[in-house]
Amino acid sequence: MTALPRGETPGPSADDDRDATASAAAEDLEPGGPAGLPAPPPEDAAPAAGTAEADGPDGQDAGGAPDGAGETEDADTDTGGTDAGSAADGSPAGGDAGASVSAAEAELAAQRELRARIEQRKAEKGGTIEAGGKLSGTAADLLAAVRAVESGTSSGTAFFDPPAPAPRRPAPEPAPAPRPAAGPGPVRPARVAAPETVAAVRAVLAEGGAPEALAARVAALLGETAADVLREDPWQLLSVPGVRPEQADGFARALLGAECGPGDERRTVALVGWVLQRAALQGHTALDAAEVRAALAEHAVPAPEEAVRHAIAEGAVLVFHDGADEDEDEDEDEGGAGEEVAEQDAEPVPVLLGLDRYALAEESLADGLARLARSGPDARWRDAPPTDLTRAVAEHGLVAHTGGEAARGEAVALAGAARGLGLRAAVAAYTENGRRRLDADVPAYTLTGLLSGPGGPDRDEDGALALDLLVVLDAPQLDVETAAMLVEALPDGCRLVLSGDPGVLWSAGAGRVFADVLAARACPQVASRTPDPGPIGELVSGIGIGELVPVEAPGKEVVIVPVRDAGEAVHRTVQLVADSVPRAFGVPAEETRVITVGHGGSAGTRALNAALKQRLNPGPGRFGGFDPGDRVAYAPAPGRTVPGTVLSADAEGLHLECEGERVLVPKDRVETALRHGWALTAHQAVGMRWPAAVVVLPGDAAGALDRAWVYTAFGRGERHLSVVHGVDQALPRAVSESLPRPRTTRLRALLESLLAAPEE
Repeated sequence: MTALPRGETPGPSADDDRDATASAAAEDLEPGGPAGLPAPPPEDAAPAAGTAEADGPDGQDAGGAPDGAGETEDADTDTGGTDAGSAADGSPAGGDAGASVSAAEAELAAQRELRARIEQRKAEKGGTIEAGGKLSGTAADLLAAVRAVESGTSSGTAFFDPPAPAPRRPAPEPAPAPRPAAGPGPVRPARVAAPETVAAVRAVLAEGGAPEALAARVAALLGETAADVLREDPWQLLSVPGVRPEQADGFARALLGAECGPGDERRTVALVGWVLQRAALQGHTALDAAEVRAALAEHAVPAPEEAVRHAIAEGAVLVFHDGADEDEDEDEDEGGAGEEVAEQDAEPVPVLLGLDRYALAEESLADGLARLARSGPDARWRDAPPTDLTRAVAEHGLVAHTGGEAARGEAVALAGAARGLGLRAAVAAYTENGRRRLDADVPAYTLTGLLSGPGGPDRDEDGALALDLLVVLDAPQLDVETAAMLVEALPDGCRLVLSGDPGVLWSAGAGRVFADVLAARACPQVASRTPDPGPIGELVSGIGIGELVPVEAPGKEVVIVPVRDAGEAVHRTVQLVADSVPRAFGVPAEETRVITVGHGGSAGTRALNAALKQRLNPGPGRFGGFDPGDRVAYAPAPGRTVPGTVLSADAEGLHLECEGERVLVPKDRVETALRHGWALTAHQAVGMRWPAAVVVLPGDAAGALDRAWVYTAFGRGERHLSVVHGVDQALPRAVSESLPRPRTTRLRALLESLLAAPEE
């Protein structure tokens, strides 16, 4: 039997009908009832038919697209959207290019500007790469290393010097204490392609038999000459998220005819980029070259190794040999692009391939973290309360703080102590839900608001945040691009505390920043001794160390609801949300969230949301499948989910209320940016908590479970957790044996190299 909360209350028999089962669940939740919990189903209970369309282990759908932003590969022609349905008779009309965007979308513009600054700085160091032309600077050195290895004249390791430290910014003059976080600022117009560009792209897409609905996205990605670029190189269509190689191949055959072949250099270059971008959706910032070659072979590329070399020469991909010893002997094993080069009897060092987008962000982030880590003691902290955190921050510019939900209070208290010393301090949370849960008398922001919101802290003359201390909560959710943007915005002299729970799911974007900082031992690490309270806290703490321990739940804080198939799981879930939890705990349905493993399957978010909508807000779905009052999950950017409620619809699109902010979703984005949101995946829910959570584990989800997923899902409820349990012994096995799939990143090696080198 699964080791979960203790109790003797029997579960329903196999002969009970569904209504009787629902009544039993309601009785289980009534306060004052039996203190025990129903047992999980017996081992011979048949699992639900079919296989769940589960989330990938690193924050993505099974097909690799971020939750809430992309669909899995079983979607028909949807190339990056959700299953919201097509806008039919009652769909809002209009709402095209000129529509406004939310403050969250403004973050994307800020990220683009940051990347431009990073690229400019890197270009000043080592030259530029012209698309399709010859290489210069760092990229040229990397290619030279590969060719040297091929010719046998060098081991190639001498070309891979650690990046130079980032230019140091002068510390800002003292400024007034930062103002409190303001509300949502004015909406800024979206940046879209010109109508004539979109029209030209639409004509090319129609000629090649591709969906004309892609025209606006292709034009925005490829620029003013998008139509000409696409006609010359049809595989550029692969740069659109959600487009698959077989679709791009069909498009190319329609345009090029007999000229098109599997070994076409345009195709192989595009496929290398697609493989690496696909890996980024799974959290990798780089891939072993052998994996890239294997992926190319799966797509019928006749000479994968030559294809990789050509992609490097064209500047479409960079090659890295991180971790190699510069003093290796010259007689070591040698190989071509992507082969391991290592000393005899030594641990092989893989050759990694990566996109410049993530390479630039990861190197800039390493530079910035090393700059902060090298900051010396700050005398202004001498009178701070003597805690482990204050002592670490007084001596070091970069500090890592680990702990569960209760530990957030320690990090917030640190910011309060800093303000008591007259320092400028702020706290940043990953989500608005997380920011609102802070009990703090200090300026608190979301990461979006901190970096691009009009209500963020003051900036100095160089554009840096006017802060002496920044505490970042939910640090495991930082991807490399957001983290690089954050560190770039901090002045010299500012203390940075990265605080978070290492047990939760990693970021939806590429990288594992917090885990790499911890693994590199780049800074002092302060572990919280404050446990999460109550039966939920006890249960989750055990999961964090790989044990599904029994817990006492006298107030029905944790309830296990056994089910035998997916249909029963959906029925019991609806009954819990609509009846049992509100009656037993006074938690209304809108404050309860359902967490499940994936979007598809017979008890995935689609099936659960359809059933919950029918019960809680029935309607015809006249506006792209939605009605006023629907709970939704809005994805303003890939990998980010914001819960909201539909307010109304008009000619411009759907109007939402998202965490206190009014958001307009244009008609052409409804299908790609919205899902119904009574039920979420754990990846969508990370960084948020609600008064009650119902976690659904149907039998066909057993193979998708791992410890981080269970840890995250079970921790989303503050006062009550119901587990609709149909996976039997797969649950304790997942907790004890299944760890998250590893990610390939370069940040740890970069940090270790920078911090080991003497400071110039």
